[in-house]
Amino acid sequence: MSTQITTAFVQQYSSNVSMLAQQMGSRLRSSVDVETINGKFAFFDQIGVTAAQVRSTRHGNTPQINTPHSRRRVGLADYEWADLIDDQDKVRLLVDPTSNYAKAAAAAMGRSMDDVVIAAFNASADTDETGSTAVALPSTSKFSTADQAVGLTIAKLLAAKEFFDGGDVDPSIPRYFVCGSKQIQDLLGTTQVTSSDFNTVKALASGDVDTFLGFKFILSNRLPMDGTNTDDRLCFAYTQDAVKLAVGKDITAKIDVRPDKSYATQVYTCMSIGATRMEETKVFQVPCDE
Repeated sequence: MSTQITTAFVQQYSSNVSMLAQQMGSRLRSSVDVETINGKFAFFDQIGVTAAQVRSTRHGNTPQINTPHSRRRVGLADYEWADLIDDQDKVRLLVDPTSNYAKAAAAAMGRSMDDVVIAAFNASADTDETGSTAVALPSTSKFSTADQAVGLTIAKLLAAKEFFDGGDVDPSIPRYFVCGSKQIQDLLGTTQVTSSDFNTVKALASGDVDTFLGFKFILSNRLPMDGTNTDDRLCFAYTQDAVKLAVGKDITAKIDVRPDKSYATQVYTCMSIGATRMEETKVFQVPCDE
């Protein structure tokens, strides 16, 4: 059983079992492509860009366009969470904590899912027919200035927008920007923000709106720090189809009585997931000094 369960005993604490403040569920799942797969690995085929040829003669040969093909491989990893609740603990509690344990387990799974998606933004993607070639996120997909000692600015967001627009990314595909709370505060303090921009960013910070410069903002405190500049938070602009989240087994929860554990109640959850970046032209890394 969890050694922390005794802290909820009514002799010492209130009868209400409260969840500790934590991120509940996945914040990024709805912002990427999700596909159910079977097997240890899955392959996702891609078709590259082609160009039409000018017809220069009557009754000439039909041109044969060599359409480029590529594929990405994603592997699944298994995740589990479980804890035990002794029957005696239920007696001592005015509220059965089982449901809250289930919520805690689901929240843990959601955070792990976000970690998998975030890792796919910047990790090498397995490509080619067998997935044997690793493709890193190129420097062209990363914001770079002579002085990186600044937080999130309008200039960085505009650079992300120009990156997608200049790359002819379909504007109808939803665009997202994932960052931490510190980056929203950076926007409020930047000298580049106009009065109208300030009002929008202020509403963004308060949660009244979630879109700015064509990006839907997602707040996450799980974004990694830059390995080189350790005080830089790595934020990402991306499109809906930039990352593929492969789900072999979605989050499954079970609550059972364990006879081998003195008939304690076990809360158990599991899932099998993996993720890969599909296109380097649809992910833009934005380091932000903290």
